[in-house]
Amino acid sequence: MIDAVNDTAVRHLPRRPVIAGFHPDPTVCRVGPDLYVACSSFEYAPGVPLFRSRDLASFELVGHALDRPTQLGLRDVGPSGGVYAPTLRHHDGLFWLVTTNVTDGPGHLLVTAPDPAGPWSDPVRIEAGGIDPDVAWDDAGTCYLTWSDGGIVQAELDPRTGALLTTPRRLWSGTGGRDPEGPHLYRVGEHWYLLVSEGGTGLGHAVSVARGPSPAGPFEPDPAGPFLTARGTDHPVQCTGHADLVELADGTWAAVFLGVRHAGRFPGWHVLGRETFAVRVAWQDGWPRLAGPIEPVAGPDGAPAHELPGAATGALPRAWVGSGVFPDDVLRPGPDAWVLTARDDERTFVGHRQEHRFVSAHASVAAAAGVGGLEVRLDPWHALTLEREGRTVRAVAHVGDLTSVLGAAEADDEAALELRVVPSTAATYAREQGPDEVVALLHDAHGTHELGRIDGRYVSTEIAGGFTGRMVGLVCREGAIDVRSYRCTAPPES
Repeated sequence: MIDAVNDTAVRHLPRRPVIAGFHPDPTVCRVGPDLYVACSSFEYAPGVPLFRSRDLASFELVGHALDRPTQLGLRDVGPSGGVYAPTLRHHDGLFWLVTTNVTDGPGHLLVTAPDPAGPWSDPVRIEAGGIDPDVAWDDAGTCYLTWSDGGIVQAELDPRTGALLTTPRRLWSGTGGRDPEGPHLYRVGEHWYLLVSEGGTGLGHAVSVARGPSPAGPFEPDPAGPFLTARGTDHPVQCTGHADLVELADGTWAAVFLGVRHAGRFPGWHVLGRETFAVRVAWQDGWPRLAGPIEPVAGPDGAPAHELPGAATGALPRAWVGSGVFPDDVLRPGPDAWVLTARDDERTFVGHRQEHRFVSAHASVAAAAGVGGLEVRLDPWHALTLEREGRTVRAVAHVGDLTSVLGAAEADDEAALELRVVPSTAATYAREQGPDEVVALLHDAHGTHELGRIDGRYVSTEIAGGFTGRMVGLVCREGAIDVRSYRCTAPPES
């Protein structure tokens, strides 16, 4: 049966993300007029991007909480490994962020900083199992660690040492949905509230809320049902969950949460990953209720470009990350170009999130001492690569264990590479209509040549699996390549 609250609550859900692209598991806190949001980063480094806003509608990336190897272990990290859901809080003059690196365990990691832009401390390790840790303090200064480990578990914590001061106890298991996770604990008025995601981070995703007299409960669930869900509806944003509440400077409340936007014919595919959305919240009879969408203001122009600056600057943009590697370790400035070096004879990727449905990435690459170029990927096995080796340019599709050269051409030194994500060309009601198509193009003195294209379904979460989203950027699979220029743009309203 569809949840009774759905028909009303779903009307309040936004249709457009406030932080687009692969930015899942959002957590939020406020200091004065400023709101800060952190997200999961999985295998990408630096880890845990941090954003600042005044209105929850427009955001600026200010840094990453885990920006160096002493904080973020990447050994043996693979797709959808690494850093899972964080919680960000402000207490006693410091920002506190707790998260789990599932590839570098056991336990959770707790870091602090006076400013979210950093520097952040080296982590305090908390020896506890599970994922999705949360920290909260009561009026006496006692710190509570609440996390997911076969249900919602809680213990008192010494946040300075990471020691658990009490034996973990079962706190709540939600309302019966699978995978109760993502707990967040708050004091609002006379009650303590526990927000929990359940139903799995797919089409059954929902957020439930319970309240009790103390941080340890006992907790009673909201009799009205889920606080937030889109399951069973035709809303364009689905898989909604993993929410976090915040009181705004004017005394009103809001929540951030994750959702996905499917495209293509049944059953639909999402390619941008789980994105961050926001909604207004009103308190009614002591319970939080959705009260209207928060969405970014649409501008007349295309999105700001992701651009690689001149190598002489020696500084990569904040949004650039590496897959299982810190980007500064493999992409370095040379005399007149950036030099991307393959690591351990593996296909090494450095780039940024695809934040818009349709994008175009251009690069000028020289490959006299290696093989590499442009790539749009979900992971190494679900990607379209436009690579250069000497004068030869190839479009290479990766779909699971299948690698196929779609086309090749000879190119001069002035030729430019382009990967373009475009609307599907399939008929409107064809079952073959995927979310989009990814096209490999070569531009030279003789014009533009298409070397190949693939259905975007093959670079989607539904095909690849996992918890991340599409990335766009540079790749080197052998030796080193020189990158003279790189620019990725999106058309308006994409």
